[in-house]
Amino acid sequence: MPSKVRVVLRNPLRKQHMIDYDIQVFDTPMARDWYSALQDLLRSGRMLEKNYCFMGFPNTARDLPYLCSQLNQAVATINTEFDDYHMDEHFTPDSVRATDYAPNGPNHEVLNRLHNHFECLQGTVENLSPWYHRAGIAAKYAIRQLNNICHEMETLILSQRKAVTDPFWVRPSQITTWLGAERHDLKPIHRQEFLLNGYDRVLGGVYMHWTQIGKTLFEVFRDEGAPELSETVCQAITHLQYYSGEFDIEWGNDVVYGQGHPWHDAEQQAFRKWLIKSGFDPQDPELSLGYLRLGQVQLVESFGTNNSQSIWDILGQHLDIYRIEAGDVSQTFDYCWTDPDYQQQQIDRLRPGYQYQRKTP
Repeated sequence: MPSKVRVVLRNPLRKQHMIDYDIQVFDTPMARDWYSALQDLLRSGRMLEKNYCFMGFPNTARDLPYLCSQLNQAVATINTEFDDYHMDEHFTPDSVRATDYAPNGPNHEVLNRLHNHFECLQGTVENLSPWYHRAGIAAKYAIRQLNNICHEMETLILSQRKAVTDPFWVRPSQITTWLGAERHDLKPIHRQEFLLNGYDRVLGGVYMHWTQIGKTLFEVFRDEGAPELSETVCQAITHLQYYSGEFDIEWGNDVVYGQGHPWHDAEQQAFRKWLIKSGFDPQDPELSLGYLRLGQVQLVESFGTNNSQSIWDILGQHLDIYRIEAGDVSQTFDYCWTDPDYQQQQIDRLRPGYQYQRKTP
């Protein structure tokens, strides 16, 4: 029988104010296995990641001054840790916004440089960098923050710009992950579902979270302008290998191929041509092309409406996950990024993994 998941949210600044919504889980092999993995995660008591959770909501307490302060703390930690690696940047709300057009979007030069620092310092899952191996626990956490905050800043700035230029196309989302979540090998029967959904996204759609580091073929096509694939670029591309109990929710309006979104149709057609030109089969499920859809938020039952902007207004005041319930299993997350000791709470939870990864130079 199809299952349901209930998510309880609270206001991070006024924690007594709470709302909830329900997810109808699909009756598919991928969704059933994900639901079981989610129940295992809830039983495990692992820490929910609240630094990098609600993305692209224009009005949020995690604003640019807050994100810049967190990023500058991470930079200071990294510069103190290494004699042979130094970051010169100091981040401000003005520096991370572009100044050549208005309303200002992301300063891609600054954010790309920031992400390059992360890639150098982190390496990949299979080949962690020498700096990451040598880093102490606080520095490992700081390196992780470079990536998280970079992406959170970019989506926040884009959403704030879009809220002025075209509010219907603000693209909020929810990235629901745990520290140290167990991963499972993706099965061939799971991969077949890439062919059913492709890159379509719908309001309230629940999707499998991408559980590994590295760029996908679609990201290379989109971010790098459909390049000729060199050996270096190919080495950086990763096809999804794992799933977990983690999940993402699309809170933006529908973008579905063949349903009145010509820019989406054109992009998907161009992507398909680029794949074929590059020697890839667009129908090969091993390439992980698209998003694995797991379920659907019951919008009207949960919010009393299916109007996106009304839902964003409700969610925007409650951007902190307090509890998740899946059948007879639940976990309460009575901590928040607004807690004075939240960073130390995260470091303490991540400590065993960081200690395992550390190598003596």
